[in-house]
Amino acid sequence: MTQQSPPTTSAPMRADKWLWHARFFKTRTLATRFVGNGNLRINATKQTRASAQLRVGDVLVFGLNDHIRTIEVVALSSRRGPAPEAQTLYIDRDPPRPKTAEEKIAFRPSGSGRPTKKQRRQITAFIDKSVDGD
Repeated sequence: MTQQSPPTTSAPMRADKWLWHARFFKTRTLATRFVGNGNLRINATKQTRASAQLRVGDVLVFGLNDHIRTIEVVALSSRRGPAPEAQTLYIDRDPPRPKTAEEKIAFRPSGSGRPTKKQRRQITAFIDKSVDGD
């Protein structure tokens, strides 16, 4: 089975529909509300209409899940396909996020043997923080 590239059209596409096709939002209603609230910038211009037109080459900037996303539109699709197909619609221009101190503490390479007393204390402290945070 060969993987097909998503169909591209030269006609512009609605911003909310593209965000839904690219799987940034679970429903088109959520995408429409998001763009309508003015949370999307297309080529550095703030958009307040969900019907704002996107073209190939546009750069989108928006905040999602406490993270600012910078996305370049590579293709427009005619349907909302599976995730691997949706990922071919854009290029993520975000720099990699630095790891937090908690993520660094929690990492232990496999095969590194038993944890030391200091590492056990760090593991216990990490588990206690995650339980208290809920």
